[in-house]
Amino acid sequence: MLSRSRFALLAALSLVSCRDADGSQKVELRPAPVTPSANAAKPVEDLGPHPADDRGGNQPLPDDRKDSKKGDREDSEWVPQEFKAGMSRWKDAGVYVDGKPLGFLTWGEMPIGCKVSWLRDKVSAEKHSGTNEPGWKWARKRYYKFNDYLKAIGVDIRKVKELHVYGPKPTQTLIVTGRDLQSPAANDFWFWFGANTSGKPIPHAPENFGNGRTADKISSVMVYIDKKPPTLNENEGMFLDGVEQTGVPYYGEPIRGGVRVYLDDKLATIIKRQELDPKQATKGADGEPRWRLAEFFAGHGVDVKRAVEMWVIRGDQRAEKFSAAELATMTFEASSQSKGGVSLGEKGVIANALALHSRHLKPEDMPLPEQPDE
Repeated sequence: MLSRSRFALLAALSLVSCRDADGSQKVELRPAPVTPSANAAKPVEDLGPHPADDRGGNQPLPDDRKDSKKGDREDSEWVPQEFKAGMSRWKDAGVYVDGKPLGFLTWGEMPIGCKVSWLRDKVSAEKHSGTNEPGWKWARKRYYKFNDYLKAIGVDIRKVKELHVYGPKPTQTLIVTGRDLQSPAANDFWFWFGANTSGKPIPHAPENFGNGRTADKISSVMVYIDKKPPTLNENEGMFLDGVEQTGVPYYGEPIRGGVRVYLDDKLATIIKRQELDPKQATKGADGEPRWRLAEFFAGHGVDVKRAVEMWVIRGDQRAEKFSAAELATMTFEASSQSKGGVSLGEKGVIANALALHSRHLKPEDMPLPEQPDE
């Protein structure tokens, strides 16, 4: 019976083939009607990272990144996706007192009142062929004591409850008490910069100082005078009243980017391009909006009348100086061409930070980038 059925099917197929071959009848396929199931799964368009994608964390390629605010991706206010989570958000090592930002640990923005200290350090040196030269030499390396820095920004160390030095991870936080800061051991509690006058700040503490944890770089410094300090939970992080502190306690997200403005060594305000009011701008000769610097300062609580001079900080160096009279009429531009800073006056002086002073600085006040080796 089964053999007869197979024979009949083959015969029918042969007949169809013959008809199609001589053109007497053409066979076409008719699509069957398809009705989607009510509970069918939605198609998945994003299949996720390909197994062969070896980029760290599968971050988007540069061309895929978008600056939703301006679209230029060229200034310090744009934050790539990889710096929006975890400790990567702490790009700028800020100093916060009871949650208030008072400064940042970059060499160019160091307070004039914080004097440098020196130590002998071995550095590499050229070794000439055929000589017994050791290939190293003694050099002078600069460092800054934490107590000197605190005094320079107006902090009375006798009133400090605790000082926290954050490392790359919250669990690497060095906790120092006010008693520690007033002890003789505090003379060996200091920081320096990785490239001497640039680079990341690096902490140094004597053995068993504070809670004994010293990381290889500083992410931020928290000082507590009136506020309750958070506590460090082992292998977890910083907690305040049972709540994990992923940002700056009593402040929020850590500050990053912008042009920081100092008045007598204390942070006074920050110029951020996306926060400038276009209604207060005038159009410059190049068609770009310009703002009056003195008006911006006054609108952000900076007592510009106290300032007798203003220094431009660019590339971790103090560069041009402007008088109070020049400051009174100066305008600035904050376009993407300013390379993360602002462009001052008609000459377009680029500034990454600004330092106002209520007294005229003397030559001995100025930080010297280079010092002779020993």
